[in-house]
Amino acid sequence: MRSNRAALRAGVSMAATLPMIAGALALGIPAAHAADGPARDTLAGTKPAWATAKADKGATSDSARVLARVYLAGRDADGLAAYAKAVSDPSSAAYGEYLSARQAQARFGATKAQVAAVKAWLTAAGLKVTGTTRHYVSVSGDVAAAEKAFGTQLHNYAKGGRTYRAPSKAASAPESLGGAVLTVTGLDNAPHKASSKDQLPPPDAVFKNSGPFSSYYGSTLASTLPDAYGTKIPYAVQGYTGKQLRAAYGAGTHTGQGVRIAITDAYASPTIAYDAATYAKAHGDAAWKTGQLTQVLPKNYTKTEECGAAGWYGEETLDVEAVHAVAPAASVTYVGASSCYDDDLLDSLGKIVDNHLADIVSNSWGDIEANQTPDLAAAYDQVFQFGAVEGIGFYFSSGDNGDEVANTGVKQVDTPANSAWVTAVGGTSLAVGKGDKYLWETGWGTEKAMLSDDGKSWTGFPGAFTSGAGGGTSKTVAEPYYQKGVVPNALATANNAAGNRVVPDIAAIADPNTGFKVGQTQTFPDGSEQYSEYRIGGTSLAAPVIAAVQALAQEARGGRAIGFANPSIYSKYGSRVYHDVTDNPTGSGLAVARVDFANGYDAADGLLTSVRSLGRDSSLSAVKGYDDVTGVGTPANGYVESYKGR
Repeated sequence: MRSNRAALRAGVSMAATLPMIAGALALGIPAAHAADGPARDTLAGTKPAWATAKADKGATSDSARVLARVYLAGRDADGLAAYAKAVSDPSSAAYGEYLSARQAQARFGATKAQVAAVKAWLTAAGLKVTGTTRHYVSVSGDVAAAEKAFGTQLHNYAKGGRTYRAPSKAASAPESLGGAVLTVTGLDNAPHKASSKDQLPPPDAVFKNSGPFSSYYGSTLASTLPDAYGTKIPYAVQGYTGKQLRAAYGAGTHTGQGVRIAITDAYASPTIAYDAATYAKAHGDAAWKTGQLTQVLPKNYTKTEECGAAGWYGEETLDVEAVHAVAPAASVTYVGASSCYDDDLLDSLGKIVDNHLADIVSNSWGDIEANQTPDLAAAYDQVFQFGAVEGIGFYFSSGDNGDEVANTGVKQVDTPANSAWVTAVGGTSLAVGKGDKYLWETGWGTEKAMLSDDGKSWTGFPGAFTSGAGGGTSKTVAEPYYQKGVVPNALATANNAAGNRVVPDIAAIADPNTGFKVGQTQTFPDGSEQYSEYRIGGTSLAAPVIAAVQALAQEARGGRAIGFANPSIYSKYGSRVYHDVTDNPTGSGLAVARVDFANGYDAADGLLTSVRSLGRDSSLSAVKGYDDVTGVGTPANGYVESYKGR
């Protein structure tokens, strides 16, 4: 997985790139009867698509080491999905009838007998059980034992210029287990690497924005710079603060009192408590109370260099400070993963569900759908469904590369935002005017052109696409019921006549050119570590903002959990509680001027002046009604209050 704070500071992707394959989030993977053996059930999706006959390089050595997880289906997988839907749907008689974590486990989790049977099967095949949780049994062993256990040979396959191990056919489990196995992960090793017990590195190099700035949208015009779209344009804002965002999204007097929000990312910023307290004091946010910010962290961190651990500090900082800025009384629990790999991120999500650490979970990370595998899809969706039956809602950034064509060459959405069981949060460019007045929003999509050498024109205006809100139609996830009748048919059927999931569901501020100011301890050129502030963006901002707005809404309804919110979000579609965001809210082209330090922190190496056009998101468009940039829109006055009595 990668951090979604791409396009965040300099308007260029600076996200920590994760090599781990993300899960394709379907509604689960049913075991199919194996065609070649009546005594085994096939675990669909466990052979990756890249493991083709053409790429086959022969059998893997029997002595090679395998680390795998066998995920447990539980005692009633179909019942779990059905109950998750019922308690989340406002039109259902069971709406809001949530279970405790203990009740959910007792009703839907794996039985002791199922766990014992799975462990006995694995050990009989020669694998060593290395751990057991409510969700999976982890094992280690050689290839020969893994092949015996899972009924498939492991071969080496060429992929992207390298060679990786994968099953030659879908894995299977004994039919005698009665469907106790949901799936298995780890049989393929692309692109896993050996882990080590690394320590966290120091903060990344400092980044600062140069001025001039606008203090609110349009407050400072770039009068000496060339026109754009036939008029003088304003300088980019210095960075909105909580007061401006609360006004824009209709917070009113609500503060999130009594509501618990969790945040998941990889690793953990060693200065988060100091940074969050310093930032709140500097910008008029309520001071953090004792115990209001807590962290749940792993014993050890792994793959810190591969995952760019220090790059995740800024992600945590953004998420924590944005949540507190919009919902200053909500309690925040940061749950850090030991690496940026799916297994570790899944563990973080599992901790939240198993211990009901929060009702609302903000997640600013993801990967492209092309990297998803159905085995991990089932594991993710099971966690999301357990969360839903407990009244926990998951909010995921939709991505920062628009339709992903410029990034990958293929039009696609991001994952886990594509799951039918999470709320995908898209992004906007936000204009907040004088007196914290909401002016307008566009879909976030940026094109950039540089100032000419003579300073009289913009070179190649409007320039090339740099970043924008992720969105579009999934190629793997079926259209969920709550989108039907709202999402235009042309979008739903773009990849499948039967209809697929379209992303996002809702949106909020994301454009780094109309972004949010954060404060973080960073490493300066002289080697010192100092607190400093900068403007940031990305759907990594939109996700915690929406999570915080949902906390306000939960407070408004007397503290009763909203849970998986998509059915409620879509039930309000077309009402005044949303800003219906379009790319052309003023009737003419929109742009801001930016001046950046060439070296990222001071003027010693010169300045770079550019124009950033707004509302130009790759091939995606924000139009009237639902669209694949902003979903149903952004929260307006009345949205928070609309949850009262529900």
